[in-house]
This record gives sequence, C-alpha cells and structure tokens, in this order.
Amino acid sequence: MARITVEDCLKQTGHENRFSLIHLALARVKQHREGHPVLVEGKNKEIVMALREIAAGVISPKNIHNFTKEALEEEIVDDVAGEEEGTESSN
Repeated sequence: MARITVEDCLKQTGHENRFSLIHLALARVKQHREGHPVLVEGKNKEIVMALREIAAGVISPKNIHNFTKEALEEEIVDDVAGEEEGTESSN
C-alpha cells in the first residue's frame, strides 16, 4: 500500500495550512471512534485512515460535517420517509 504524505492531503484540501489539516484529521478520527465507517480501504490506525480519506478527496473541510452522527441519522430518516412515500403512492 502506498504511503500517505501531508503534501497529498494539502493538495486535496486546497489549503497550505498544516494546522487546518491536523484539525480536519482529528475531527475525522473522532468520528471513527464514534463508530462512523471508514470510507477508503485499508487496515491502518485511525489517524492514518483519516489522512487516507483526506488524500483521496473523500473528506474535506467542506463536507466533514456531513458525516456527523446527527447528519447521518437525518439522512436515514429522510431515506425511510422517501421509501414510505413511494410505497403509499404505488397503492
């Protein structure tokens, strides 16, 4: 598996600020610890997986909040409501 570099992550975030990158990675590690799924393949520690997600462009400062527990629960509720509406209209 290829090594992950800070430069790869900085290219994806569009920032030259390593401090911002660390905060982004830390926020993602916290989400991993809360049980959120890892969005890239690998079997590394949480911090490395967070950096891999950032370098892959899956996680960014703009979308990190879309992966909070509340946002994911809201998405599930919306999906269930959509399925129920689809079921009612077909009857």
